[in-house]
Amino acid sequence: MAVKNTRKARNRTSLLVFLSLVFLSYYIFFVQRPALSTTSAPHRTSHSIAEALDAMRNSHIATGPHRSSNQPPLALTPEQELAAVSNFVSSLAANVIPPTVDPALPIDPQLVLEFDTRSTRAIEEVEVMVEDLWTRNPVLLYSKLYSPVSREIKAVLYSMNLHPAPTIIDVDIRDDAEVLKPMLLRLTSSSDLPVLLVGGKSVGSITDIREMVESGELERRIHRAGAKTIEKKRKQRK
Repeated sequence: MAVKNTRKARNRTSLLVFLSLVFLSYYIFFVQRPALSTTSAPHRTSHSIAEALDAMRNSHIATGPHRSSNQPPLALTPEQELAAVSNFVSSLAANVIPPTVDPALPIDPQLVLEFDTRSTRAIEEVEVMVEDLWTRNPVLLYSKLYSPVSREIKAVLYSMNLHPAPTIIDVDIRDDAEVLKPMLLRLTSSSDLPVLLVGGKSVGSITDIREMVESGELERRIHRAGAKTIEKKRKQRK
């Protein structure tokens, strides 16, 4: 009998230990773990918000702080418009002003400028473009291919042996001649082509140009605009 009682006591002890382990496991996995998860959730949420704010800031930097759809359209002065059009047509032969453009009105800057004209830095970029254009092209001639007056001015410029060389655009053979010619006349207050620009400014009519050639004033203006006369090397006699 004593042996049986001992075995029963051991069985009850083992059962109690087993039940205790089951209860403890249930408490850890089904009660304590969700509580821990709930406690750590705010930390993860706060971290997610921080990540979202960083993403927004990075997106703002990537798109550029200077872009704004609320900026008013850029308005060019006649001098800036002349520079923008000249830069456009002289950059690539394929650059043509659309026939839908009214040459009597200021051109839409977005048609001839390569940057966003609604940017808060658009005015600065225009100023840089103007300076760069006339530095690269201190002498620019809008001419007519089949014109004795144009040929006369070209001969004068070629005789100066300038560097940078004069930029010459024969308007009458371009596809956009009907738009470009009246636009140039409006912007330079000229009555007809050719139009000679030195440092971005028209030097006047053919009569004015002839007088300046005789007095040497044309060459002086060209030099002040940044072009230099390169002396031709004399051929050595054998």
